[in-house]
Amino acid sequence: MELPFSESFRIKMVEPIRQSSRAEREAWLKEAHYNVFQLRAEQVFIDLLTDSGTGAMSDRQWSAMMMGDESYAGARSFFKFKDTVTRITGFPYVLPTHQGRAAENVFFSATVHKGDVVPGNSHFDTTKGHIESRGALALDCTIDEAKNTQLEIPFKGNVDPKKLEAALKEYKDRIPFIIITCTNNTAGGQPVSMQNLRECYALAQKFGKRVVIDSARFAENAYFIKTREKGYESKSIKEICREMFSYADGMTMSAKKDAIVNMGGFFATKHADWYDAAKVFCIVNEGYITYGGMNGRDMEALAVGLDENTEFDNLYTRIHQVQYLGAKLDEYGIPYQRPAGGHAIFVDATRILTNVPKEEFPAQTLTVELYLEAGIRGCEIGYILADRDPETKQNRFGGLDLLRLAIPRRTYTDNHMNVVAAALKNVFDRREQIKHGVKITWEAPIMRHFTVQLERL
Repeated sequence: MELPFSESFRIKMVEPIRQSSRAEREAWLKEAHYNVFQLRAEQVFIDLLTDSGTGAMSDRQWSAMMMGDESYAGARSFFKFKDTVTRITGFPYVLPTHQGRAAENVFFSATVHKGDVVPGNSHFDTTKGHIESRGALALDCTIDEAKNTQLEIPFKGNVDPKKLEAALKEYKDRIPFIIITCTNNTAGGQPVSMQNLRECYALAQKFGKRVVIDSARFAENAYFIKTREKGYESKSIKEICREMFSYADGMTMSAKKDAIVNMGGFFATKHADWYDAAKVFCIVNEGYITYGGMNGRDMEALAVGLDENTEFDNLYTRIHQVQYLGAKLDEYGIPYQRPAGGHAIFVDATRILTNVPKEEFPAQTLTVELYLEAGIRGCEIGYILADRDPETKQNRFGGLDLLRLAIPRRTYTDNHMNVVAAALKNVFDRREQIKHGVKITWEAPIMRHFTVQLERL
């Protein structure tokens, strides 16, 4: 008899969570202006807002924290962290930052200027925000198939090489670099193939451009390459990671994802000129170049986390849980971005709340309904997150409108996933009764979804 699936860890510590009443949730959500970011953590039963910084660290990570060297300059913890990054990625120049968007800020401050065009695959909100706040254009060159949530293809996060080449020909010197997000978060946590990375890098070299990988979930991307792409079946995750980064000139990293730490990030590159330019902004915005917004103990935990999460068993356990939730939604006929992503299930709100017009934000409405149903906090990845067009100031309705259920690593059990699926089914069963959504009463000029205030219609 074949042995069933089992997690590759056992539990040492637990944290109690409380289920609230619907009346409590209604009051709390109204106070939060129907923006789940504004809820208190204790008002949430199962928190799937993000997988960023919310995973459970291992015993090796906790023990490593006790070895933290808090020296302002030249701490041994920095060199352990740097050596680990270089060993896994191949990049010799490493700048620590306190998180991923800080890495973007440090690097983009040195390289992105007004009038620039940065092509890539579905830039995530912080990436797009950092680009557009500098008066530049974030150009989406993702394959068209990514917009069809019900289409199942193995590498739905890929860059379209034809779109990329057209952009390189049209914008020429206005392009400072190409950025490829692995996995592609906005497109539903979908992976990018090694073939696509190789092809994009060849195009970049043809036109004299450099490539940056947004690497928050690079290890999960490597897992999909190993399990889905011919020729990589027998390669280790670390071998695949080294090859992925060989088709890039640099990387930004939110270590709060695939390094499984509560806080931390970095910028790494093989080019001394990029490093020298970026380190100026690291000092201005983060701290000295050997800590960059992190404590020594943070860097110690990060180094161990990178090593642990670039092993197959860890990734298999993590991605299996995401697929488990996807399979439960399949049972109930609930549409989501297929196939199941690496870190989250992205529920297709426009296919569920068909009576809610796009101007009333179906995905945000579904986010509200799921919280009211069972105290489950998800995150809208859709029309609110897309912000307004910088030129026309109109809402951008051209992309997908999804409810992201991001699953923290090593945190919840499959029983929690059963609750999530059942709660979503309850909302799905009464979907025809939901005829109105929400409207914006206040919004920030950029990255509005974090603080937007809404009114229920």
